[in-house]
Amino acid sequence: MVYHIIMWNFKEEVAAEDKPKLKEAMAENLKGLVGKVPGLLTVDFVAEPEASSSHDIALVTTFEKVEDIKAYAVHPDHVHVADTYVRPYVCNRACLDCEI
Repeated sequence: MVYHIIMWNFKEEVAAEDKPKLKEAMAENLKGLVGKVPGLLTVDFVAEPEASSSHDIALVTTFEKVEDIKAYAVHPDHVHVADTYVRPYVCNRACLDCEI
C-alpha cells in the first residue's frame, strides 16, 4: 500500500466564513473519487489539523501501488474535482508519497 499525502493552506483572499463550506465540499468530492479512480483505495480529509500544524488542510489517500498515483493525477474525475473544489482556494501545496 502506498500513501499519498497532500497539504495546503488557504489562499489569503479566502474569507474565514467561507472555509467551513469549502472544506465540506472538498472532503465530499475528494472522498467521492473512491470507486471511480482505479487503484485509489481510501481517502481521508483533514479539515481541522492540530494547532501546531503548518498547513490548514490535508488529504491522506492510499493506493495499491505507486504507479496508481500517476494515473490518479491525470484521471478526468480527479482533475475535475481538483480544478473545481480545491485548486481555486489553496496554495502552498506540499506532497509526500510513501510506503509504510
